[in-house]
Amino acid sequence: MPHASFLRNHGKTSRTPRRPFEKQRLDIEMKLIGEFGLKNKREVWRTQLTLARIRKAARQLLTLDEKEPKRLFEGGALLRRLTRLGVLDETKGQLDYVLALKPADFLERRLQTQVFKLGLAKSIHHARVLIRQRHIRVGKQIVNIPSFMVRTDSQKHIDFSITSPYGGGRPGRNKRKAIKDKGGGGGGGDDEEDME
Repeated sequence: MPHASFLRNHGKTSRTPRRPFEKQRLDIEMKLIGEFGLKNKREVWRTQLTLARIRKAARQLLTLDEKEPKRLFEGGALLRRLTRLGVLDETKGQLDYVLALKPADFLERRLQTQVFKLGLAKSIHHARVLIRQRHIRVGKQIVNIPSFMVRTDSQKHIDFSITSPYGGGRPGRNKRKAIKDKGGGGGGGDDEEDME
């Protein structure tokens, strides 16, 4: 009997560009990677594919009549989903606005970007490190995925995790070592993991 994950159906999550060395596109991608602290081009392409699928659904719904039940039901669901993610404004409750979305709107809602914007990290790259090292929680749940999409209602619950040295947990390895070397005194000033 094959493993369960072997039987599962997986779709492609990203799509490589048709022209690999197009200067204009390469520049735009590098700008996005720098601005949002992404790891590689695939993270940009993944966002572009997500956006392309959403725009395609919106385009198909726009071809239908305004009173068509399918357009009302599916269009409403699509707009609600995007509003809850914080990609669309509540004032922009029409399908036309979905077609105007850019990849940057989605990258803005990543946990990595939100941690940096909230001032928990010194830079966008520091935000990624904090998330991967399990210092950040959303609500009560520790999240260690930088590309986690933050919903508008959980945005105010982003904070340092309780177990993290930054959030009042026990000190890090170097800090503990410095305290031990000092013979139970205060924290050392020359340790790598500085407490804030």
